[in-house]
Amino acid sequence: MKMAINSKIGAMTLIAASFVMHAGTVSAVTVKADNFQQAESPWDMAFLKDGTMFFTEKCKGLSVRLPSGDVKKLLGVGGSSGFSQTKDDLFCDGQAGVQGVAVDPDFASNGLVYLYSSSRGSNRTYEGYNNVVMRMKVDSSLSSVSDLVEIINDLGYKPRKSNHPFGGPGAHNGGRIRFSPADGFLYVAIGDNHNGAGPQSPTELRGKILRVDRDGKAAPGNNPPAGFDKRVYTYGHRNPQGISFRPGTNEPYVSENGPWHSDEVTKLENGGNGGWDPRDNVNGRPACPDGYCGYSPNQMGALPPKERAAFMPMTDLKAYPNAMKPAWNNNGLSQGMCGSVWLVGKQWKEWEGRLAVGYAGIGIHGTPTGNRIDILDISKDGKSAKREELLWPTFAGRFRHLSLDTNGALYVADEASGMIYKVTPN
Repeated sequence: MKMAINSKIGAMTLIAASFVMHAGTVSAVTVKADNFQQAESPWDMAFLKDGTMFFTEKCKGLSVRLPSGDVKKLLGVGGSSGFSQTKDDLFCDGQAGVQGVAVDPDFASNGLVYLYSSSRGSNRTYEGYNNVVMRMKVDSSLSSVSDLVEIINDLGYKPRKSNHPFGGPGAHNGGRIRFSPADGFLYVAIGDNHNGAGPQSPTELRGKILRVDRDGKAAPGNNPPAGFDKRVYTYGHRNPQGISFRPGTNEPYVSENGPWHSDEVTKLENGGNGGWDPRDNVNGRPACPDGYCGYSPNQMGALPPKERAAFMPMTDLKAYPNAMKPAWNNNGLSQGMCGSVWLVGKQWKEWEGRLAVGYAGIGIHGTPTGNRIDILDISKDGKSAKREELLWPTFAGRFRHLSLDTNGALYVADEASGMIYKVTPN
C-alpha cells in the first residue's frame, strides 16, 4: 500500500496530536511533508552544510543527492548497476545490507564518508560473514569514491536461520553510525544478531555501542569493564538503530527495538550496561529456543507485554541494578522503534530541543501497529519523557530513519513507500 503523498500532490499538512502537558494547556504543531527523494528501502541519510544528502538503500548501496536534485550513485552492492563502483562482498539479506552513513566532521577539507554494511567472504569471521564499517574518499564532483578502507571488520553477524520470530539470517544488525559533535569520535551501533551471549560478552561485538576514532581504534577515555574490548562505549543492547546527540549537552542517546515489549530511548553513560541479557539458563530463566530468550516465553504466541517483560526484561534491573535506565519505553510496547534525531531551530516552536523518534510499524499479538513519529520531551537528567505524536497518514509504512539538515528540516526515510520525505513546520 503506497502513501497518499505522491509526486503530483507533493505535500500535505500533518497535525500533531493534542497532548495535555498540564492542566489547561494543549500543545499542537503543524507541519507539511513533501516528497524529496525516491529510494528503494532507504535506510540512512547524512547532510552537508549546503543541503547535499548522502543516503543509503539497503539492497543497492550509497548515493548522494546534490542541491540541484541530481543523484550520483557512488558505491553499490555486488551485482548492482549504475554505480561508479561496486564491491562484490557487499550484499543484502533480510534485515542485513547497506545501512548507516556518516559524514566526516572535516568533510570540507578531507572528503571522507563512512559506511556500515554487511559483507561476506572467506576472510569473514562468522561463517563467512561480518558487518563492517568502511571509510572512503569522495571526489570533488561528488560522483565517485576512492581509497576504501575497512576501519572495523569484526562486527557480529547472524549467518543462519534460527527458531525465532524474524529468525532469518542477517537479523539485528544495529547499523547506525554517527559522529559526536562534542568529541569528534564515531559512534557505532551493533545489534545482538539473535545471539544470547553477545550483549554481555566482553569480546564479541554484538549488542554494543562503540566509540572509535577515524581509523576505527578505541577512542581515548572509553571506560568499559575490565576485560572488555576497548572500543566498547556501552554494552547490553538489543538492536539499537538510532544514535543522536542532545543539543546543548551533546549527550548521546540511543533508540532501539524491544522484544514484543518496551522499545527504549536511553541516555548513554560511558562504560554503561543497557541491561539486555537474552542468554538462557541465567538470571532465573530456563533453556530457550536456540539459546536465545529474546522472544520468550511463548515466543510464537500471544502473551501480555507485562508478562513478557517480567520474564525477559529489556533493561534487567534485577540482574543489573546499575544498568542505564531508559527515558522512554513506548508505554511498555514494542512497535519497531528505529531512528531518532533531536529537533533544532526556532521554527519547531515548543518542539525545539525535543527528540523525534520513528517506528517501523510492527504490531503483533494485539499490539497496535506503530507507523508514527513520536516527539519526546526528555527530562534534563535523561530519566523520563513526555510524548506527543506527529500524526502521519495511516498506511503500512516503515519509518526507518529520521535525520535533520543544517537548516533544521526533518527528513523521514520510509521503506514501504520507497521515499525520503522532507518535513517542515508551518
